Amino acid sequence: MLKVVVGHSEDPDSQGAIDEVLEQCFQDLMGMAPTAGILFAAIDFDHTMILEEILRVYPDIELIGCTTDGEMSSKLGFCQDSLTLMLFCSDTVEIHAGVGISASKNPDSAATSAVQQATVKRTAATKLCIALPTSYIGDGATANGEMLLKGLGNALGSEVPIIGGAAGDQSRAKTTYQFYGSKVLTDAIPILTFGGDVVFSFGAACGWRPLGRKSIITKACGNRLYEIDGISAVEFYQRYLGARLPSAENSLAVYEGDSERYYIRVPNSLENDGSIRLLADIPEQATVRLTGTSRDEIIASSLTSFQTALQNYSGNKIDAVLLFSCCCRRWLLGTRAKEEYEIIKNALPYSAPLSGFYSYGELAPLQLLGASYYHQETFVTLLIGTN
Repeated sequence: MLKVVVGHSEDPDSQGAIDEVLEQCFQDLMGMAPTAGILFAAIDFDHTMILEEILRVYPDIELIGCTTDGEMSSKLGFCQDSLTLMLFCSDTVEIHAGVGISASKNPDSAATSAVQQATVKRTAATKLCIALPTSYIGDGATANGEMLLKGLGNALGSEVPIIGGAAGDQSRAKTTYQFYGSKVLTDAIPILTFGGDVVFSFGAACGWRPLGRKSIITKACGNRLYEIDGISAVEFYQRYLGARLPSAENSLAVYEGDSERYYIRVPNSLENDGSIRLLADIPEQATVRLTGTSRDEIIASSLTSFQTALQNYSGNKIDAVLLFSCCCRRWLLGTRAKEEYEIIKNALPYSAPLSGFYSYGELAPLQLLGASYYHQETFVTLLIGTN
């Protein structure tokens, strides 16, 4: 048995918002006690008070969450400056929380600590991990999302998919916050693990289509891209774009080995030496192609993500839907951003509790039984239920 409920409020007052959210959850729980929860919150709320209020009502809950760049739920659809809480109740699905701190200084240790905290309580094998890692940790400094993901993978084992999104701060790129129990953290990686009688599936799609021929990254260091095919990164872009500067609309598709599967890396700034700073690391010797997209293609990929998850879902019914979309998608879609949620709502075969947020990096495998990747400009769908 798994019962999931969602509360969502646009009240700008923190007390008013959490009161409304908890009342919605209370009505839908029908007397059941939740065992775990995920909170997505806009950056300007009083997060400490909100967490304390949740734990006052549900003191035994395993609770994680983060700040966002926009929220969505089955209660209110797509919103900004809002608060949404998903609660899980089950006597057959084990759900446990963990957190690692100092994620930017020692990502491997932080990831290992989070997994140890979550798995020490388990009696059944971990099958799924939801992660909400830090991104900006203060004064614009960032954590390494790829290293955090690698640390989680090492600690959990390659057979456990890692799904989620990096915390946001409403496009300010200054400081993001992560939640664990009653704690509000700035440089952490909170996780929620699922085991026991849980069934899940996922899908990931971006809507950015490759252009031109495949090329090789011949010089890169971290998120600094210096050369592609032996020429400067900016010269490579100029071959395709002319005088147009590299932008989020023409990101790089980075291929997974020799396959046709790829993840996205987004240009962030052009440096004086002709190199380009990306929003995440890119590996040297990787195969890449320039990409292009349109609003229609971005929205269509949301449906592709959901349909992939639905086709692979083997549970009796969908008890929860979690959505993780990129802040770059929201920015490029503008007033059409709400269509990402609406297309999923209309495609659901029946009503199901849904929650999600716009992130600073998405986590998901590129295929079933594959390694998890740190994505950008990608829409990730996670469906959860029981046998």
